[in-house]
Amino acid sequence: MNAVKIRAYLWLVLALGVAGICTMQFYNKFPLQTNLLLLLPPTERNPVAEYAVQKLADIAGNRAVFLIGHPSSEPATIAAKAFSTSLGEHQVFRKIIADIPAVDPKQWTEVYLQHQFNLLADADRSLLMNGNVNLENRLQQKLYAPFQFGLTLSPADDPFGFTDAWIASLPLKNLKLEPENGMLVTHSVEQWGAGNDKTGTNKTDITWVFVSAELTGSAYDNQVQQQVIDAVRVAETKIKQHYPATEVLRTGTVFYAETARANAEREVDLIGAGSLVGMLALLYLVFRSIRPLALGLLSVGFGISAALAATVWFYGEIHLITLVFGASLIGEAIDYAIQYFAAHLGAGDTWEPESGLRRIAPGLTVALSTSLLGYSALTLAPFPALSQIGLFAVVGLGSAWLTVFLLLPTFLVKPNSRDPELAVAGPKFLLNWWQAHITKRACYVIAAFILVVSIPGWLQLHADDDVHLLITRPPLLASQESKIRELSGIGNSSQFFLVEGKTADEVLVNEEKLTARLAALAEQGKISSYQGISSFVPSIATQQKNRELWSAHVFSDVGLLNAMFESAGLRDEVIKNQIDTFKASEGSILSIEDWLKSPISASTRNLWLGQTHHGFAALGLPQGINDVDSLRDIAADLKGITFVDKAGSISELLKNYREWGSLWILGLIALVYGVLFVRYRGLQAFVIMTPTLLAISLTFGVFGYLHIPLSLFNIMALMLVLGVGVNYSIFLREGGVHAAASLAGVFLSAGTTLLSFGLLAFSSMQALSSFGLTLLIGVGIAVLVAPMVLTFESKHA
Repeated sequence: MNAVKIRAYLWLVLALGVAGICTMQFYNKFPLQTNLLLLLPPTERNPVAEYAVQKLADIAGNRAVFLIGHPSSEPATIAAKAFSTSLGEHQVFRKIIADIPAVDPKQWTEVYLQHQFNLLADADRSLLMNGNVNLENRLQQKLYAPFQFGLTLSPADDPFGFTDAWIASLPLKNLKLEPENGMLVTHSVEQWGAGNDKTGTNKTDITWVFVSAELTGSAYDNQVQQQVIDAVRVAETKIKQHYPATEVLRTGTVFYAETARANAEREVDLIGAGSLVGMLALLYLVFRSIRPLALGLLSVGFGISAALAATVWFYGEIHLITLVFGASLIGEAIDYAIQYFAAHLGAGDTWEPESGLRRIAPGLTVALSTSLLGYSALTLAPFPALSQIGLFAVVGLGSAWLTVFLLLPTFLVKPNSRDPELAVAGPKFLLNWWQAHITKRACYVIAAFILVVSIPGWLQLHADDDVHLLITRPPLLASQESKIRELSGIGNSSQFFLVEGKTADEVLVNEEKLTARLAALAEQGKISSYQGISSFVPSIATQQKNRELWSAHVFSDVGLLNAMFESAGLRDEVIKNQIDTFKASEGSILSIEDWLKSPISASTRNLWLGQTHHGFAALGLPQGINDVDSLRDIAADLKGITFVDKAGSISELLKNYREWGSLWILGLIALVYGVLFVRYRGLQAFVIMTPTLLAISLTFGVFGYLHIPLSLFNIMALMLVLGVGVNYSIFLREGGVHAAASLAGVFLSAGTTLLSFGLLAFSSMQALSSFGLTLLIGVGIAVLVAPMVLTFESKHA
């Protein structure tokens, strides 16, 4: 058995191994990850802050929120109940929240009644401290206005209304939802016509009923997504059969994840099929044989399969953004096979598989090295998205290259039956024209022209480091989410304060200092409100000060109290009970544990993170933020307070790495030059790099002229332009006497690569689109000026 067959059998063993690994990995389900948060790096220096970010994401991620709207209150309520009942029939939902359970108001206020002498609203505290409180007037107000809506205590329990004022001051009214007919309801005035036609001029009061559903599984699980979509569609169909005017608004991570997955699958099909069909068409157009098509498919298929197996093995899953990019890698992965096919075509009757492979091996190896350098730079990026793409590409290209060396010589034994002169007539004509007309001086002029044209574009460059480049928000879902937030008052929890302390009480002390500053911001209109745990449970020091104020200004003169109560017509036992309760509560402190056990904490328990590795922690949620910088500023010098803005932190990180990107590119240029220097030495290595450097320069200029903002993803793409673009110069330089065939191979390689990356530029994911557009422009320019290397090689130049 000769060496050629041994290598082929080795490839077969590797292919079977990859196939077996893929089968095991994908047997139960395809491990596709659609969670966009996993694309992002940890940005907070404090690990507790990262934990808080993840906790809030989990709370929001496993919940779907709906508003059921109708112009009439009763149909809206009935439709919402029917909608929630229908959702409850599906196992994908663990819990449906629609009806409000009947709760005795005493259960809500009991925890505060037990500790009422430790509690005072800010306004009452100021009155007592300044001695401006009129207890008799407060008693009269309580007695003659006893029937108030909301959570209030009886005159016997709270004769002066101090506890009522405390409860009223709690930040429970951030939501705009109100109990109505046993459900949470909000109202809006909108244009509303028959059949939900909102183009009319009549404005109607619309009743919106709140429904929430908790998922049994992850919002990023494909099966969960499909089950949720099906369940919602069934429920919506049912209620619209009876109430056609009903509108259903929805929001939740599961809907965004499902849309992202569907878009990714569509783009994988489009880019993958487009690249494959285009690649096969180009191959057949040049080689007029089925064999290169089949071998090309084997090369690409093995490369992509190995990349999938390696990525899933290393990461445990593959992200949709990697999958979409992987589909575009088809055009580049086939480059190595194309060069072998071109050598086979150009050799004509003199073809011999082993000698043909030896002739192109140095060029293919150098080309692979430069490409791997470019993609290896991605594996070092701080973003899991880019590092996963880098690993996928490194393994995919390496495997495709390996296929050329192990498998192709076995199947390309006989010379190509097509006349080489006829097959490369077009490239040969271009080559002859170039060598006849483009002298070294002309190359210098072309290079100077590119630089002169590029410089004004450089001066117009601007950057955009917004993290939302990574996230595609479908307009319909985004508008529905915005409307739900507006109608319900549900805020955005991506910006919050992390409050820490060695003890639970230290957390409360630290947050009270923060709350005092936030109150000033609220007065300035920089935030609308703030929700923090110290608003519900004051610190021990604050509770003790409040009790001292009660003692000094309310219970200091028992005789006066008796006279006041007697003149108001209250029984003696009322004042006696107040005095006895006050004395009995000496030393009693309202704790966070007490509050957590109370029903009144149901909607805000998530503020308390509890014990951490560093002590204790809680969250503070500002609402209606109009000035993010002011929030960051007030937390800067407060002990135990960290302002967390995940999106802002990632955007800042993107900016930092983009600014460092120019140094990365310079470093990569040095590395690529080093690889080229080993084979071509000084001047020739520089000549081979020059077309790609000119392409990068002009790409920057084009982005400036078109006012396309630069981001880290453009910088990373330009690194790939350097790694991929230089391959074309290498292939032409290595062509030698078969330069025309090499040029045909270069055009064919460039065509498949540009087709793939050109399709990637149309991705709905803005980061991938920008990535693909940069590669399309850069690689396109690189291949156009690559023949410069032939001029400097020509003896007649």
